[in-house]
Amino acid sequence: MRDTGPSRNGANLREKAYDSFTRHLLARDIRPGQFVTQRELVELTGLTLGAIRELVPRLEAEGLIKTVPQRGMQVAHVDLSLIRDAFQFRLFLEREAIAIFATQASESVLARLRREHEDVLRACSSALISKETVARAQAVDWDLHWTIIAALGNEIIADAYRVNSIKVRLIRQEETLLSGDLVTPVMEEHLSVISAMEARDPAQAIAAMDAHITSAKNRALGLR
Repeated sequence: MRDTGPSRNGANLREKAYDSFTRHLLARDIRPGQFVTQRELVELTGLTLGAIRELVPRLEAEGLIKTVPQRGMQVAHVDLSLIRDAFQFRLFLEREAIAIFATQASESVLARLRREHEDVLRACSSALISKETVARAQAVDWDLHWTIIAALGNEIIADAYRVNSIKVRLIRQEETLLSGDLVTPVMEEHLSVISAMEARDPAQAIAAMDAHITSAKNRALGLR
């Protein structure tokens, strides 16, 4: 019999509070480095003060906010240290994950990934790339990385990767999110990764993923 008692309802409320906070954070309704109060989070999320109070320890543990004495709660501040740490973490996880994925992924999954990327590139054939195409490319981008991580079947790694992904998306979003000019080169970088996986070559797949993540890091650092 499924548990539908107070404990489960409380857990659902905490998850709802967390999802609401991260959604507003990524939508830039809350800015990196901004100071916020619990009352402001109540107004923003529409949730109860109790739910927000239970949320705060999790956000602090994940490094998404920190309590500053005499000033209150501060949203994660984006700086060079965060950029370095977040992308290094990605490299550590995704190198190992793609080495396994390259040998174990099914042909159907690899075919889906290739088809989705090629569909985006076909939509980029016109001189003007639509906002819809850019949004689709961004979804395809994130899905490739998440598919590789999720295939490990390791909840600890998946949760750590999810939290790090939130931090990556906070980092100079105008640089790390896709734009019309970046869609084609990023999709081509991904296709190099996919080709290596199709060849069942872990070393080549790692090299292609390294190049892709390093390119994203350089954009975040303003190096290209």
